[in-house]
Amino acid sequence: MPYANGPLHLGHLLESIQTDIWVRFQNQSGNECLFFCADDTHGTPVMLKAKELDISPESLVKNVQKDHINTYDLYNINFTNFHTTHSDENKKYSEEIYKSSKEDNLISKKVVNQYFDTEEGIFLSDRFIKGECPKCSSEDQYGDGCEKCGATYNSKDLINPVSVISNSTPELRDSEHIFFDLPKKRKMLEGFLKKADIQTSVKNKLNEWMDDLRPWDISRDAPYFGFEIPNEKNKYFYVWLDAPIGYIASLANWASNNSKDINEYWSDKSDYEIVHFIGKDIAYFHCLFWPAILDSSNFKKPDSVYVHGFLTINGEKMSKSKGTGITTEDFAKHCDPELLRYYLASKLNDKVEDVDLNIEDLSQRINSDLVGKYLNIASRSSTFIEKNKGLLSSKVDKTLLKKIKNAADEIRHFYDSRQYSKAVRLIMDMADHTNKYINDKKPWKLSNNEAAEVATTATNAFRLITIYLSPILPKLTFEAFKLLGLDNQDYSNINDDLVSITINKYEPLLQRMEALTIEQFKNEEINMSNDENSNDVNTININQFMETDLRVAKIVNAEDIEDADKLIKLTLSVGDIGTKTVFAGIKSAYKKEDLLNKMVILVNNLAARKMKFGVSEGMVLASSDDNGGIFLISPDKGAKEGQKVK
Repeated sequence: MPYANGPLHLGHLLESIQTDIWVRFQNQSGNECLFFCADDTHGTPVMLKAKELDISPESLVKNVQKDHINTYDLYNINFTNFHTTHSDENKKYSEEIYKSSKEDNLISKKVVNQYFDTEEGIFLSDRFIKGECPKCSSEDQYGDGCEKCGATYNSKDLINPVSVISNSTPELRDSEHIFFDLPKKRKMLEGFLKKADIQTSVKNKLNEWMDDLRPWDISRDAPYFGFEIPNEKNKYFYVWLDAPIGYIASLANWASNNSKDINEYWSDKSDYEIVHFIGKDIAYFHCLFWPAILDSSNFKKPDSVYVHGFLTINGEKMSKSKGTGITTEDFAKHCDPELLRYYLASKLNDKVEDVDLNIEDLSQRINSDLVGKYLNIASRSSTFIEKNKGLLSSKVDKTLLKKIKNAADEIRHFYDSRQYSKAVRLIMDMADHTNKYINDKKPWKLSNNEAAEVATTATNAFRLITIYLSPILPKLTFEAFKLLGLDNQDYSNINDDLVSITINKYEPLLQRMEALTIEQFKNEEINMSNDENSNDVNTININQFMETDLRVAKIVNAEDIEDADKLIKLTLSVGDIGTKTVFAGIKSAYKKEDLLNKMVILVNNLAARKMKFGVSEGMVLASSDDNGGIFLISPDKGAKEGQKVK
């Protein structure tokens, strides 16, 4: 789950892309696979970020969720439901699971001694304390571990501790905390680790930790942004208790909105498999804490936990100062977001290894694989199909197609086991075989009928490769199927042959990429910044612009207003946002019947205006000049209701 204190970076997308590919493959294979996630919203960092921005934590997490959803949409991440841990559902199930744990005598209280920021009036978590490492004396180290020597320690062992929040010296104070008795669950956890599908290297590490299980502190003192613990004063659930419950809450939110029973999916009697995709830094929480708190409830424990490494940029950790802290927004300015999906897939495997995004290699890989191999098949074949009036031959070369069809089971295995890089290599091998087939047959030397047969065979190979690539490249493959006059296809169509039909004229689906360099991203912030001291009153900075929420909307109803000379009452459909009413001064330029189903741009977050005719909930954009005229601004073909204009 992404944390709700800021925008997503490319590291967040590594996990969501890996998961989305797997989910798409499962559904493509005929399995029902649902994809749930949520923003992780609670904790001190969110509270402090909201304070910095002078807004409420509730407003912050709401704004961040909208931004995260827009980003995921941009990168074609197709969640069944994306929710928030700051929800009624999450509160309900957090309290239920806590109650169950209490009934099982797993909850106790103990006084703890911890650092307190006297200026801010807040107890400090380890990450909000810095000082000198007690092992190597390195300065500016966090309260839980040293980045220089790798030592771990208690925050109380820090030398010259300082509060990160106020830069003051904190003092130690006592506070009564609530603990979950994790050691009591040792036997259950041992059985869980034996049964669950978790990488061997991760299991080995988890078994090491099993030797040092301790009661888990699940409470935090006020002030804290989160859920209050029932029947406790000024005590809140620690974020890592309610965060994973967000999975259940997201499913519950979807189930409620779709007349489904949550017990069908996540009760301890459910036949559905529960699969988690997580980063290596949170394996402890998902594989020990999480099944432990679920065990006392009626919820099923995970069947599989798939752990991945981190994303590096050009071999380095993501760092803004080094130019490797690339945001999802900045990346999309230079590269089609879907191409990142392909590049990461070409690197991903089932091991707990870091994945490196080499900016210089990215364009080379795309040009070589997708343009030079995959799409080249369709491009080369089109010449000879067009000479045959767009008609495919009635015959195909079964030998080549059998080879590509026979690769289906191995490709499916690689997808299912998350060995995407092996799937990509095998798929590109099939593309190489197809291009070699065209070279060997030399259709340019054959009669029109013979050349059409070669081109038809290659086109069928292209269709098969498109099926294989579709979990990785949903947008590009959708366009490829349209080129062939087909809806999206899946593994049930593998044994079909495309013959004796007319297909669409070939149009390039992807251009060769210009070479990218890391320097382009290093300069991004400089290039996009505005001089705050500028005397030009007509300029705004990027943050000011981003405050305007522009949305694609469709006019679903238009009504004349009695006694109004200029206004037309518009009812706008704005996707998931719902409908909005806008009174627009466009009557002189448009008839109401001509406005139906017209796509427009809505200023969505404009303050509502009460008029004598009703409340106007926004504004539609139009152009005009001194010579008069009103021209509604419409998005290009393909834009969908609710999309954000950026």
